[in-house]
Amino acid sequence: MKKAILISVLATVPVMVSATSCELVVDSTDAMRFSETELTVSSSCEKVNLTLTHSGRLPKTAMGHNWVLVESANLNAVAAEAMAAGAANEYLPVGDDRIIAATSMIGGGESTQVEFSVSELKGKDLTFFLLFSRACVFNEREIYC
Repeated sequence: MKKAILISVLATVPVMVSATSCELVVDSTDAMRFSETELTVSSSCEKVNLTLTHSGRLPKTAMGHNWVLVESANLNAVAAEAMAAGAANEYLPVGDDRIIAATSMIGGGESTQVEFSVSELKGKDLTFFLLFSRACVFNEREIYC
């Protein structure tokens, strides 16, 4: 069943904008929100290290979530397949080349990291989003459960 609820979690990630760091930190909460709505990195970065923290209190089994980066055109398809992948795969389709980067699923008080190359991302329309442990996808337009 799909529910449409406005929520601002999804963001475009312009990797070609200059910033001074190749390190990114994004916090997530029990309210299913990211601390950042846009991420930028220096065009001089070859790789980016993203740290996802979960400042909430609920455990991974109740409100765990992750950070996933895809080309915007692939968002809906990846999200649908992610829900079908199930908890054993942390709600990510195994071996899906459309997923540019993804962290592991974390719960309240935890953190995780992912490192990814940005060399081939310049000029692409990218979106990051979260999945959470009840197999829902949150983006700026709706919630899919």
